[in-house]
Amino acid sequence: MSVSSLFRLSTALVCLVSIVPSLAGAEQATVAEAPYVEIGNTNKRGDACFSTVDTNAAVHLLSGFLEVWTPRTPFVDAGVEAAAKDNCPAVAKTDWDGIPASKTDGQIVNQAVHDANIAYVVRATKARTADQAVAAYLDDRRGKNASIVDGFGPLTAAWKAGSKQTTTITEVAADATTVKYDDKGNNRGAGSKPDTENKTDANPDMGFAIDFINAASGDGSTEPAKRYFKYGRPYRWSQDVSVVPTLVPAKSGKPVEDGGFPSGHTAEAWRDALAMAYLVPQRFQEMITRASELGEDRILAGMHSPLDVMGGRMLGTATVVYNLNKADNAALKSDAFAQAQSWLIAKSGVADAGALEVAAHAAPIAVDRFADHDANRAYVLQRLSYGLPTIHATDQPARVPQGAEALLETRLPYLDGAQRRDVLKTTAIASGYPLIDDAEGYGRLNLFAAADGYGAFEQDVTVTMDTAKGGFNAIDSWRNDIGGKGRLVKRGDGILGLSGANSYAGGTVLEEGALVAGSPSAFGTGGLTINGGFLVVAAGKPLTVGGDYQQSADAAAKLALGANGAGTLAVEGKAALAGDLDVTLADGYAPAPGTKIEILKASAISGAFGKITISGHKASLSYGPTVVTLTIDG
Repeated sequence: MSVSSLFRLSTALVCLVSIVPSLAGAEQATVAEAPYVEIGNTNKRGDACFSTVDTNAAVHLLSGFLEVWTPRTPFVDAGVEAAAKDNCPAVAKTDWDGIPASKTDGQIVNQAVHDANIAYVVRATKARTADQAVAAYLDDRRGKNASIVDGFGPLTAAWKAGSKQTTTITEVAADATTVKYDDKGNNRGAGSKPDTENKTDANPDMGFAIDFINAASGDGSTEPAKRYFKYGRPYRWSQDVSVVPTLVPAKSGKPVEDGGFPSGHTAEAWRDALAMAYLVPQRFQEMITRASELGEDRILAGMHSPLDVMGGRMLGTATVVYNLNKADNAALKSDAFAQAQSWLIAKSGVADAGALEVAAHAAPIAVDRFADHDANRAYVLQRLSYGLPTIHATDQPARVPQGAEALLETRLPYLDGAQRRDVLKTTAIASGYPLIDDAEGYGRLNLFAAADGYGAFEQDVTVTMDTAKGGFNAIDSWRNDIGGKGRLVKRGDGILGLSGANSYAGGTVLEEGALVAGSPSAFGTGGLTINGGFLVVAAGKPLTVGGDYQQSADAAAKLALGANGAGTLAVEGKAALAGDLDVTLADGYAPAPGTKIEILKASAISGAFGKITISGHKASLSYGPTVVTLTIDG
């Protein structure tokens, strides 16, 4: 039996003996077997007495932490004073003081993981730069939405204008080392109705969008989990942790009310970032990166540890899944998405959602600090596990939480729910790490990778893209390295690009629209059949086709030729040719007249291309038993 199982058994017995008499028959809901999407409403901030791993969805979700740490008591509490204030029975009034290693503290279960967790904070805070200190301060004191909004890059100004968002924390004050400053802005912005508390009028521009972001945080408090696990902040564990000097005034003087696990700032950042990514999928991955960065800033601030941040991410994600699947939010989802897209399209001066995708990535790195896709991918991946020591088998299959496919509804709109679940499953990170091997699979979700499409075709996959629906329905690109035994079938008039180091073995079939090969192994190790539509070969080296190549009379191949064999086909099997051939020369590639280019090699060639178009040059084709050669005539 695992440590967590033993702990749950012992705590259940304690609760049975000590709590039941005090409850006098009160009913306690169980969450042990239910998916988070169904029981997220059990995570109530004010439920301060008897929330346990079996009665509170958030505590249950994060119960893997019990393999690292045993809290002082097996229920939510915050010491005698807070317990009395919440009218808890005497059994809930403990002598916990919130100070690590004191006589009233909990116990470390896995010393190696705990030590690695705190050591990461020591290293990070000692190596912290001045710029990182400023960023950590701003992400601490500013409203979380007001912080992460810059993940929208070129769309940030338009979003702020439409949301009516305000913040009073725009810089580090000269006296911040002695004065605690709180944000007096409205954080997310103004909703569709007047808000007397935040002194905002109804927002006709993006009020539904703000309503949606607010709704995505429903029942998302980290407080019950903090008060259950009772794990200290890193600066209380080690004097070698350096808190940002300007945040010293923000340190709580009541450790008993200031648990570190999970990180509340991180949870809120992920809740808002995922909601905003849903509304603006053109910046989906950048918003994921920004949420991850805010979590890292909590560590750089000295306020939280990696496990705190990982827990915040898990709870924030589960909260959004719970709220996306609530029937009461269905109409709001639709209205908010339409409103956000319409506003940003209008303010960007573009025609449609597809053009907004271009506008959303128009700025260089000097202007948009999230412009480097590959750097973002590596940044997010490292911070899903923080490289902590593994404590379980590392080869276990991934699990996908019930309802999690809703997170990808606007980013992969041409896939159905089951396909989106397959995407989440095949892009999840490896098992074995502490905390994130939860029963449902929230901890292993890699939403950045999921936005780049499948990680594997475990079975045949048919994709139908409809340009009339616009946005990603019309054009999208999958950048993951796709494995698996399945086959890809592309239908519909949309355009799908593949640019990973792919190894899927089932072959590729293009029925309609276009397939774009952006890498030499774009179509895996199987054959390639073009029954209709356009094959676009834009790889920097010859496109390898592992099996046979077949092109019908109703199809066309578009080759973008360049140096090093770019745009050509290397077919390991046989090639049966028909249909059109359209050849262009890449910018800067100017072969002299008389140059012969072997555009297709195969073990055997039959048939011939029909209509041939060679842009900007005079050229001719010749066919051999195994090679098709293009000769530049002028």
